[in-house]
Amino acid sequence: MNTPVVTIDGPSGAGKGTVARNIAYELDFHLLDSGAIYRILGLAAIEQGVAFDDIGGLVALANSLELSFPFDRERTGIVLDGVSLGQKLRNQIVADAASQVALNPSVRRALMGLQRRQAREPGLVGDGRDLGTIVFPDADLKIFLDASVEVRAERRYLELIESGQIVERSVILRDLEIRDFRDRSRDVAPLVPARDAYVIDSSEKTVAQVVMEIQDLCKARRLA
Repeated sequence: MNTPVVTIDGPSGAGKGTVARNIAYELDFHLLDSGAIYRILGLAAIEQGVAFDDIGGLVALANSLELSFPFDRERTGIVLDGVSLGQKLRNQIVADAASQVALNPSVRRALMGLQRRQAREPGLVGDGRDLGTIVFPDADLKIFLDASVEVRAERRYLELIESGQIVERSVILRDLEIRDFRDRSRDVAPLVPARDAYVIDSSEKTVAQVVMEIQDLCKARRLA
């Protein structure tokens, strides 16, 4: 692989999106939010009138998309074909569309290609669940960012409370436990660390501490 790539995989709520954004900022690399990929294709299919059972049309659409993730230290944007998506991805219609387009292996392969096209000079930092194992198996540095499910549930609870939502800790915890089981036990691309990944448990670490640890690893591999 010619373009340097850093992958940060891990379960929901481990903080990988925030950490990936900070590392990309420090390295001046491009950023990939792989969790948004299926929603992006679902939205594009809706807007361009491609039926969810039109596999050839979905594959062609995925192959044609021009995607970028402009960001700063605080937030990540999504620009598709030169247009900022803003909050377009944050509704149930798009979520349902994402579930539909994810069903076919040919579409998933096309979306893997879309993710790989994000690896552009001077480099890429991506966060997801199977970037180090499936999408970028030859990445220069692979991180698996983990934390106990209790810590992750508490983090998610505080985020939702701060955003004005009324939620219960027990519900969030149960949802994360269910999602963990599903992600770790699925047949296709299960959530596991790559064999050559550096595993970081962030349960008792701040974002700044995790970022510093990964920065040191980047320096050791001459990525910084």
